[in-house]
Amino acid sequence: MGFHRRLAPSSGFNRGAGAALCVLSAAAAALGAVPASAAPHPDGRAEVDRLYQQAEEATEAYNKAGERADALRHEVNDAQDRIARQQQRINTMREALGSLAGAQYRSGGIDPTVALLFSDDPQDYLDRASLIDRIDVRRAGQLRELQGAMRELAQERAETAGKLAELERGRKAVASHKATVEEKLARARQILDGMPAADRAAFEHASRGDDRADLPDLSGAAAPDGRAAAAIAAARAALGKPYVWGASGPSGFDCSGLMQWSYAHAGIHLPRTSQEQRYAGHQVPLSQAQPGDLVVYRSDASHVAMYVGHGQVIHAPYPGAPVRYDPVGMMPVSSVTRP
Repeated sequence: MGFHRRLAPSSGFNRGAGAALCVLSAAAAALGAVPASAAPHPDGRAEVDRLYQQAEEATEAYNKAGERADALRHEVNDAQDRIARQQQRINTMREALGSLAGAQYRSGGIDPTVALLFSDDPQDYLDRASLIDRIDVRRAGQLRELQGAMRELAQERAETAGKLAELERGRKAVASHKATVEEKLARARQILDGMPAADRAAFEHASRGDDRADLPDLSGAAAPDGRAAAAIAAARAALGKPYVWGASGPSGFDCSGLMQWSYAHAGIHLPRTSQEQRYAGHQVPLSQAQPGDLVVYRSDASHVAMYVGHGQVIHAPYPGAPVRYDPVGMMPVSSVTRP
């Protein structure tokens, strides 16, 4: 997910005055109106930048918590299926043991000395005694198997209870991160609404990204292989799609969602968050970036974009700004990853 952008030095790439306006833009038109009494912040652009960055960090945490919650739901569903099957197995074993007990009783399962005293036919007694011995051996084995199955069932139930508790904690974490994002964006809306009309107009123009004069010429930027080419083609197909926090396409994206969606079209599964995408491949110096590489921003890796050549990236910037091109040095680069 990306929001407000601040230019920072990045060796080997050109950045013009037009880029500065883009990286300072925010989404007044898409963010909506707030009461006119909202007081302007003394340094509105810096404050919006700070709020957007904080919201971006919370969004990546929201994505991570949501991804873990989804995985836990699948694990819990699978575990509940296993528990049901194991319980059925135990029930069947208990029925079999009951049948054995009944067979033993019908075969004369009483004290051997007493049985011998009352037996009219010693051979009949010996035959029945042999059958009882076989039943006892079989029952002992089945009892051990039943005990083992019951221990497994108890362990599975305990583990599933732990996963359910973790799932509930994850649900609360998702709600907390969502509330943080919404709080930061609401405050940004207030600040934007309190800005002078001329500043708001500049923000609106830049955030829409239309009629821009600095669209890059990427005709000579060749992808190093077919996978990178497929990912770039997908990212370009998303140009103009709206920024939607927590979204991974196809109708809207946040920053890491766009990268995951684009590389899925190349047959590569990227993790969901920008922090995890940072390590989804091998890292290269910025000076050696190739089209298709992931450019990760800020020391906390809270924003990610795709390098497309000629000093440009494609990314989902911030609320109100569509997927678009921007200079690679739009903010401090922390690493470059080649999936």
